[in-house]
Amino acid sequence: MEIGYHAQTWGSVAGHPGGVTSIKDLFYVTGGDMTVAAREIGQAGYAGTEMFDGDLQKHADEPSTLRDALSAAGVELVSVYAGANFIYPDVLDDELWRITRACELANMFGAERLVVGGGSRRATGTTDGDYTLLGEGLTKVVEIAAAHGLDATYHPHLGTIVESPDELRTLMDRTSIGFCPDTAHLAAGGGDPAAVIRAHGDRVRHVHLKDIDMATGRFLPLGSGDLDFADILRAIKETGYDSWLMVELDYYEGHPKDAAEISKAYLHDLLSHINA
Repeated sequence: MEIGYHAQTWGSVAGHPGGVTSIKDLFYVTGGDMTVAAREIGQAGYAGTEMFDGDLQKHADEPSTLRDALSAAGVELVSVYAGANFIYPDVLDDELWRITRACELANMFGAERLVVGGGSRRATGTTDGDYTLLGEGLTKVVEIAAAHGLDATYHPHLGTIVESPDELRTLMDRTSIGFCPDTAHLAAGGGDPAAVIRAHGDRVRHVHLKDIDMATGRFLPLGSGDLDFADILRAIKETGYDSWLMVELDYYEGHPKDAAEISKAYLHDLLSHINA
């Protein structure tokens, strides 16, 4: 397995403000410099990274700047993260336009994977039909990604209609998209991450590793929280998945490179013992 680190820690996770009035412009963005993130991710010992669609969009007019930074760091852009509501038919075309743009950006910067989150919770409550709409939207994402030579996966996320194991099961029965487990979000949604991975092992196509303090809900570097990563990694191996493990952390109070190094050292030691 190869190990990557998400660049989002080099800024605060946000949506483009234009998305308030224009759905097609609601890219994920951070306030960070992606060239600095690439350099420091490489210095921390990672071979790959994942970036938000909006952070790549900022480099679209002069792509060589980011490409050169990735190359100099010895870091591969593995995947691009995007998201949408998916349950509102009137705006779905604009959301899929943005997904298409994320795929174009992935091609521009050499990524092979598209990771998508979403599925809005309505103010009036979630209906069974919302899972059907989300599933249909995600199947369209698979088709768009495939047309760009990308493998698409779905990332369950707090704040969407797919938080709990039951909600995930409901969705996965209604779509063909692959599964990207995020260990911390699965735990916060009431699941055992290793058990959820085993339950959907035939759909795992990408992995996000993140730790969490279950008492506070705070996301942490690997090994600093409550998750059993030895069992999680065993579950991943049992599925037959043998590819990128993308370490992720939304926010860190210190320097983001320090958090990356903490997670890398912990994961290196854990994999050494599991593979021994």
